[in-house]
Amino acid sequence: MAVESRDALRERITREAGALLAHGGPGAVTTRGVAEAAGVQAPTIYRLFGDKDGLLEAVAEHTMAAQVEAKARYAETTASKGVEPVEDVREAWAAQIEFGLENPALFRLLSDPERVRHSAAARAGREVLDARIHRIAAAGRLRVDEERAADLMQAAGIGVIQNLLAHEEGDRDRGLSEAMLDAVLAQILHGGEPAADDPTVAAAVALRAAAPELPGLTAPERQLLAEWLDRVVRAR
Repeated sequence: MAVESRDALRERITREAGALLAHGGPGAVTTRGVAEAAGVQAPTIYRLFGDKDGLLEAVAEHTMAAQVEAKARYAETTASKGVEPVEDVREAWAAQIEFGLENPALFRLLSDPERVRHSAAARAGREVLDARIHRIAAAGRLRVDEERAADLMQAAGIGVIQNLLAHEEGDRDRGLSEAMLDAVLAQILHGGEPAADDPTVAAAVALRAAAPELPGLTAPERQLLAEWLDRVVRAR
């Protein structure tokens, strides 16, 4: 019989711990419980993860990585099918809110600022969001710089999930999610057609989105152009 590799064993234990977390919360993730679920001895947990906190870190990273991979695949599909970028953001927002509500323990683990700050998966997830915002900017619809737009979307999404989870399921205002999204979009988008309410800023944001790919310029020139355009957008 083949011997299970260290990486395969670690992944299996992490997966079992994630299942316990999803169904029973952090209190269910005990060394004994995880060892029994994974069919290993408790010392194996300590050898591979150090302690319970190390195991939870691994669960967070594993879960976040899987979620980000799914998001990235979906984003590639919608982009290739020509889905309108704002509609793409709406669909991604709805999916993220539902994930948080269906997996409260995982959401709380994954939204821990200290954990997110050092997480490669969290950075990859932000890159997926940034790519969605970039598509809106390239279409001439963004009225703020891309980083601010992504920050607003991210902060609002976390806030909505936290608010809804603070209420019993039957008492939750499910319209809050759409209302918050509409409020954020009102802050970051031009109304109506591209550049309808401020052509200067819309043009600057759209050109900023294209700056890294502009032909005929050197890399330092592209960087300088991007800095100038950022100043134009943030001055408004």
